[in-house]
Parts: sequence; C-alpha cells; structure tokens
Amino acid sequence: MSRRSRPPRLLIVLAVLGAAIFAVPLLGLLARTPWRDLPSLLSSDIVIDALKLSLISSLGATVISAVVGVPLAWLLARVEFPGRRLVRGMVLLPLVLPPVVGGAALLFALGRRGLVGEPLYKATGLVVPFSVWGVILAVTFVSMPFLVITVEGALRNLDARFEGAAATLGATRWTVLRKVTLPMVMPSISSGLVLTWARALGEFGATITFAGNLQGRTQTLPLAVFVALESNRGTAIALSLVMVAVSLTVLVVLRERWWKTW
Repeated sequence: MSRRSRPPRLLIVLAVLGAAIFAVPLLGLLARTPWRDLPSLLSSDIVIDALKLSLISSLGATVISAVVGVPLAWLLARVEFPGRRLVRGMVLLPLVLPPVVGGAALLFALGRRGLVGEPLYKATGLVVPFSVWGVILAVTFVSMPFLVITVEGALRNLDARFEGAAATLGATRWTVLRKVTLPMVMPSISSGLVLTWARALGEFGATITFAGNLQGRTQTLPLAVFVALESNRGTAIALSLVMVAVSLTVLVVLRERWWKTW
C-alpha cells in the first residue's frame, strides 16, 4: 500500500474508537458468561416458556409481514397516489419511534377502551392486550418496516425491461407479478423476512407496554432477560448471549444482500 493510499492515522484511531463502542459491551458479556452453567440455565422453565413464546410471536409476525408487507412494498414502489410519502413515513415510523411509544399507541387503539379495541370487545368479547395476539401485534408493528423497506428498495432497482418483455408477449399483470417480478426480488424478500424475524425476536418496549410481562403468557426472551437481571443474573447473561449470537449471525450473513437493495 502506497503512502498516498494509506488512510490518515487520526482517521484510523477514531474508527477504532468507534468500533470499540460496539465491541467492548460484547466482550464484557462474553467475559461474564457462566459457560459451565449455560446448559442448565437455558433449560429452566422460565427460559423454555419465554423461548416458546418468542418463537411463536416472531414467526407469527414474520408470516403477517409477508402477507401484507410485500403488497405494501409493491404499492409504495410502483403506484403513484396522493399521500404516498405520508404512508411511507407512517410505515417507517416504528424504526425511529421509541418502542414504548409504539406500544402505548397500540394500547390506545386496540385496548379494551381503545379506538378499535372497544367496538371489537363489545362485538366479540376479544381482548387483544395482555395476550399472545397482543405480543404478535406488538412485534409485527415494530419489525415489519424492515421487510417493507427492503422489498421496496429491490422493486425500485428492478430492471423493468423484463416485466415489459413479459407483458409484450401477452402475460397478464398477475402473471408478470408471479412469474417475473416476485422471482426477481425473492432474495430481497427472503432477506427482509429474516431481518423481520430477528427484530421481532428481540422486541422489548412495545411488547411490555401493550402485552405486559406475564410468565408463560406474554413474557418473551427480552422480557425474561429484564426480569432475570434483578433475580438471576446468570440466566440474564445466558439469554443475552443467545440473542446476541442470533442477531449477529443474521446481520453478518445478510449485510451485503440487504445493502445492495439500496
């Protein structure tokens, strides 16, 4: 490497300090992990219950996001309509909104006395908050934007000539969508779904605000970590390590594919 191509030393030092902000906490977690007791800590009833609920809620959020998030991304990418920027802003809002505020908004909308929750309760007797469905809705609200922005970016960057060629050959709009558009953006859809699942697995603020923290009913892995920090720090560290490992793996594997959609 020539002297001209070498980065300035000050820049390297500052970059290393920036990386340390993220690396040091992870090293601290690894240093305090009770490796010998890890199997027993992760097999306790509290952990098993929280793990089951986290898997159910995160997979449920992923399925819901796939069903409604992909069409929403297509609409935002391909259709000009009044208020599109506002709709996109609302979709992306959970990315920057404090999760607790998102949970409060869900509570005011879907709670027993909420805007939608009250008539729903009077008509069906269904109470969404403090239930498994409440957990699923909370994590969906926070995680689905990852799928929408990933797929929308892929649709915007898609070469429209392939779709135009299929239409010229007589394919209907549905056929073009199924046979051309979706297969071409499927890698981005897969990446967005994995990111959605990972974000749903780690959601805390919206869940505890909207669904509560009831063991065996609404207590997910992040909530179990929060409780364990006060009573069993070893369990909290073990759970934290598992979630860090899952999240880091997802980000490392999907980083290049995700950024290529932008």
